[in-house]
Order: sequence, then structure tokens, then C-alpha cells
Amino acid sequence: MEPTFSLIDFPTRFAKDQSIAGLETQQVMTATARHLEKIARTHGARTQAFWRKFSAASAALAAANGANQLQDDATSYANDVIRRGLLTLDILRERADNDAKHEAAGSPPVLSYESEVVLDGRDLPRPVNYILLRITPPQGVQTFDWKRPYLIIDPRAGHGAGIGGFKSDSQVGVALHDGHPVYFLVFRPHPEPGQTLADVMRAEAAFVKTIAHRHPKSPKPIIVGNCQGGWAAMVLASANPDITGPLVINGSPLAYWSGRIGENPMRYNGGLLGGLASVLFLADLGHGEFDGAHLVSNFELLNPGRNFFAKYYDLFADVENGRDKFLEFERWWGGFHYMTEAEIRWIVEQLFVGNKLSRGEARIERGRRLDFKAIRSPIIVFASWGDNITPPQQALNWIVDTYADEHEIRICGQRIVYMIHEKVGHLGIFVSSSVAKKEHAEVTSTMKTIEALAPGLYEMKIEEETGEGVHKRFRVSFAERRVSDILKVDENDRSEEPDFAAVARLSEHAADFYDLYMRPFVQSMVTPQTATSMRKVHPARLQRQVFSSENPAMAWVSTAAEAARKEPTKVAADNPFVLAERLWASSVEQTLDLWRDMRDACYEAAFLSIYGHPFMRWVGRRHDFQRTHKDPSELRLMPEAQAALLNIGRGGFAEAVIRMLLLLSEARGSVRRDRLERSAHMLSCDEPFVSLGAQHRAQLIHEQSIIVEFEREQAIETLRNLLTFDEREKAVASIEFVAGAIEEMEPRTILMLQKIRKALDLAPIQTNLARVDPLKIGDGAEESEEAA
Repeated sequence: MEPTFSLIDFPTRFAKDQSIAGLETQQVMTATARHLEKIARTHGARTQAFWRKFSAASAALAAANGANQLQDDATSYANDVIRRGLLTLDILRERADNDAKHEAAGSPPVLSYESEVVLDGRDLPRPVNYILLRITPPQGVQTFDWKRPYLIIDPRAGHGAGIGGFKSDSQVGVALHDGHPVYFLVFRPHPEPGQTLADVMRAEAAFVKTIAHRHPKSPKPIIVGNCQGGWAAMVLASANPDITGPLVINGSPLAYWSGRIGENPMRYNGGLLGGLASVLFLADLGHGEFDGAHLVSNFELLNPGRNFFAKYYDLFADVENGRDKFLEFERWWGGFHYMTEAEIRWIVEQLFVGNKLSRGEARIERGRRLDFKAIRSPIIVFASWGDNITPPQQALNWIVDTYADEHEIRICGQRIVYMIHEKVGHLGIFVSSSVAKKEHAEVTSTMKTIEALAPGLYEMKIEEETGEGVHKRFRVSFAERRVSDILKVDENDRSEEPDFAAVARLSEHAADFYDLYMRPFVQSMVTPQTATSMRKVHPARLQRQVFSSENPAMAWVSTAAEAARKEPTKVAADNPFVLAERLWASSVEQTLDLWRDMRDACYEAAFLSIYGHPFMRWVGRRHDFQRTHKDPSELRLMPEAQAALLNIGRGGFAEAVIRMLLLLSEARGSVRRDRLERSAHMLSCDEPFVSLGAQHRAQLIHEQSIIVEFEREQAIETLRNLLTFDEREKAVASIEFVAGAIEEMEPRTILMLQKIRKALDLAPIQTNLARVDPLKIGDGAEESEEAA
């Protein structure tokens, strides 16, 4: 039983604990130092660049004055500014009018592809506002029903759906061009009355089953989750592990308390903005619906220089060429969607503040706990160092929280592959054409082989590009990693995470207080009409609607802009006033960025000072826990491991070949995709593996992985028990075919091949290995030579 004491005793008790107070001070100092270093480095360089541009503008001004061109330059610049201003104002009017039309049309998804409705969530037993679409391939693109279908789940985080298929070079486009049928999960702006995330999860499960029914000859569907669609996919697979294929999780936060001190200020919102109580209050003001515009505003405040100034100046600076791109993106950015109070409450309580999903404590509904260990499908995680919304720590630390180490991942038969981009931003993960052509394209092409990987933790590396344009190809490899490598991403420092435990506990108390004492009063004051009025005056909407044609002050803009288009005026790029304008614009953006950086520094220092205090550590002690992990020494005693080890000397040709492939993979420490493709082809197209079926093959790979993991030497010695003398040459030839040319092998791989041959009483390797698949062409040396 935990001892109790009064608050009077608290200072005396914790005065002795200098480590907690010292840690708080150290964290604040570390955070402040990192912020100051970043401010000095980035703004120092930008300030130097400013003065260089200032000198160039001053010199251009002096040269124009000396050449008596100053008045002409000023006149042409003034005419151009007026023209660009009118056209920019007209585009802002178009944006507002487009928003109104988009909303009147029901805020359809912003997909650039045609689609057909497959299943409407409103027709399910528990209605939801989700819809399953099948993407219609564009002309000249053919898909095949026997290929794995894709289901793309877009984030429902304030915006509408469609960002994953926003461009032709996108997740949708990559999958279509590879011949895969593509389905897209979209949603209407308003949820169905009483809708919960458990209802959404059931609907998603029904959608996946519908896809599987439409493609009976293909493997289970690939689920792609973008941002919050990623945790939705993980929830779906945790609750329904038998229906999903591989999961691709892009920029998805799963460990919400994680991050790096001195960076990632968004994770502090729960502690500094009121936690769950403020969300419930906003939902009550919306008459039971939480307005997605609140979430969008938070995203915009992360980068105010870009969102409130730079994107508008970029449009103003190149108004002719920037119009279409600006309006296209803003149609998605301004399509605000809603959630029920139950939905946003679960998200904040279980994820954002409580961080329960990563720690294995989240419940989608009463009595139904979600555990990532239940997932059996391969998981591919795509994160980026340039992502200020979902940093790599939040995308990856769930692995550390879920598994004791990489051995447990193997024992569970799981394959987890992660990839960290160097610089792309959060939205760029989903919409960047360059990312689609490289990372998403390589992930898609790898999907056909991913399940041939031995269970374990891998980092996917893309390197050595060859070719140009559509023929560009990359060398892809999968390097084995340890759970400790994930911790290194977080610099082995998660010391600030206990601070969030106090946030979680105080958030619960604040929500209870609001629910008991304030909520009845707030709800009695809100009507559907007042909720609608408050939505209309939300700053995120008002800043757009003010430029609408409905505003009488904008009545003249369309006519004036049309006249401006007919009389184009071009100003020279070296016009001193143009240089001065660009200089002014860069200074405004830098000023806003400096304000943001100083705000973030104060934001983090305030959070760490408040919640890093010893008293707050005491407040959050009951919420500061990690899920119980098995001791690594106990993993061998797990039922899965014991059952597999009993079969170490049992089996036949299939077990022996799979075991030898796993031994080679372990010896290499990494797997190149070309070898993985040969392995996957053999296991899925050649006998005796074809007759086994996908589920039996997966079971064999899982079992043999455990045997190799715990009894490597005995696994080699007992190979002779699995193969008849006549089968040995053929079995070794098949794995040598997968291994490839001997000159491309690492010494450890060659050594393992020699050990296998010795265990099977075969002659050592001499020069060339099998260059053709011996299981495909049949038996006989003469036939092998002829095929070669």
C-alpha cells in the first residue's frame, strides 16, 4: 500500500530529492540553450543574407539614379504593384467563393481522380459519415484484380479527405501505375448523430472486408494511413488483425509524449491549453460538434510566417503562375470538417493527452483494449526529420513501448520496417511529387516482397539511383535494427515524458470539474443557431470569407482585375523597387519566424518549469508508467518460442529451405530488394511452397525464425534431419539462387553457405552459384545447364 501524507509534509519530503529538481533545471536550461542556438544559427544566417540583399538593392537604386532611370523604374513598379495587387485580391475573392461552392456541394474530397462509391457508411447498422470509394484508373492505366488492392485512409484532423490523391504524382498515382486497384476512404463534413470512433472502426473493418470480397484472388488489402489516418489504421488492425494486409503508416503520431527537448512544441498544447476540458467546452459551443477549424488554426500557428504572410506574398510576387496552385491547395486547406464530442474526447483523452495507445492501455470501447502486439501484418513506418507535427520520435517510439526488444518482435512473427526522410515536411510526406516518385514508389514496389522478410525490425534504405525520368530506379535494402536503435533516434533521452503524466491526471480532474459544475450551464446557453453563428465568425473562416463576393466592399474587384489582365505591365527583375519589395517581404517573414521561435522557447520553458517541478512529478506518479515488458531472458519461455523449438528436428523440404534463407539473412544483417524479390517469387510461385498457401507459409517463416533466433547452431546441425540425401543439392541450389552472384556476397554470407553445405555433407562452394531457379525448372543437372 502506498504511504499517504499531507501537503504540509510535501516540501520536506521532496526537498531531499535533489535529482528531480535538478532534472527540471537541466531540462529548462537544455531547452533554452537549444532554442537560443537555433535562433542564433538560423536568424544569424538570414540576417547576413538580408544585409547582402540590402547592399544589392542600395547599389541598384544608386545605379538607377545615376542613369536617370529612377523615375521610370518607380512608375513601372507602381503600375505593376497595382496590377498584382488587384489580381491577388481577385484570387482571394475566388478562394472565398470556391469555399462557399465547395461547402454547398457537401465538401467533396479533393481527389484529382474520378471515383465510384462502393459502400456508404450511412447504410451500415451503426451509421457513420465515412464512404468507401474505388478510384477509376485514368486513361492508359490498367489495374489487375489479382494484385493487392490499396485502401488509403486520409487524416480527419480538421480538413477534408483527398490529400493522398491530390496530384497525379501521389500515393494513388503510384499504386495505380503499378497495377493495383485503389480504394479511398473519405468522409462527409458532419458526423452522424451519436457517432463514435468505435463505430468508425467497425465501418473501416466492413470496408476492408468488402474490398477483400471484391478481390478474392488477391492477398489481403494494403492499408495506407496518412497522419491521423495512420493511428486509425493501427486501431483497425489491432481490433481486427485477421483482415488487414501490410500497413503503411505515413507521418502518424503514435507516441504522443515523445519528442526532442528544444523542438516539437506542439506536444505541450495539452498542458498549457487546458487539456480535455477546453475541448469539451469547444464541443459544447458547437452544440455537440467539435469544429475542425480549431485544429487547422493550431496547425497554422506552428508556422505563422508561412501561413499568414509568405504564401500570400508568393502569390502576389508571381500572380500569373501561382493562381492555380494556390486555389487548388486552399480548396483542401479551407474545407473544415467536424467531429462529435465523443470522437474528439476519445482522441484527446486516449491519445493526445493520455498517450494510452502507445502504452497498451487504450480502449476503443468498454472491455475492448487495443494492443499493437495483436497486429500480425507487416508495418511500414515513414517519418521525417522535417516534420514539425509528427517528429520521428512520435512516429517510432511506440515500438519501444510495445516490445521488450527486437527478439520479441521476431517471436511475435512481426515485421516492422521504418524509413526516416531527411527534410520533407509533414504535408510533403503525403503530397510531395518527389516523395511520391521515390519513397512511395519504392514502398509500393516492395510490397509484393515484404512478407518474405524474416520477422524482425528493419530500416529501409533507398540509395544508388540509376536512370532518368520514369525509368529512374533505386537500390533498396532492409538493414536489421535493434530496439536500441529506435532509442538513439530519441537520443536515448525520454526524461521529459514523465512531465506529461501530470498533464494527463490534471486533465481528467479538470474535465470532471467542467462536466459537473459548468457544462450544464454552457449547454443550456447554446442553440443550433448560436453554434452556426460562432462557426461563421471563427478567425480561420473569417479571414477567407471577408474577401467573398458577398462582401459589398469586394463588388468592384472582379471588374478591376479583368481590366488589369488586359493591360499587363512587366517590370524588370533588377528594378531597385522590386529588390526592395523582396527585401521587405523577407524581413517580414523573418520577423514572424523570430516571434515563433521565441514563442516556442518560452512555451517549452513554461511547460518544463510547471510540469517538471517535483510536486507535478508527484501529481502524475500514477499516470507515469510503461507497459510491463517481459525480461529478455524470459522470451525463450514464451509459448510461441517453446512450441517452435520442439520442432527443430522435424519437417521437410519447405522447412529446410525457409530455415536456410533465414540463416543467410541473419548472417548478412541486411537484405537487398533484388534478393528479397527472388525469395518472395520462389516462396509464392514454386512448389512445394505454392501448395502450402499464404497462411501456412507465414506460419513456417514464423516458426523457423524462432528456431534460428534461439538455437542457431542446432538449427544448422539438424538440417540433415529435414532433407533426404537426394533433396539436399536442390535445396541448397534454391537458396544460392536467392543469394545471387558470389562476388556480390559479404564474407559472412559465404561463410554461412559453407557451414550449411558442410552440415548437409555437400562439397564447398567453388565459383558460380545457381543463376536460375532450380525449383522452377525441375530436377537434373543437364536441364539446369540448358536453362542457364
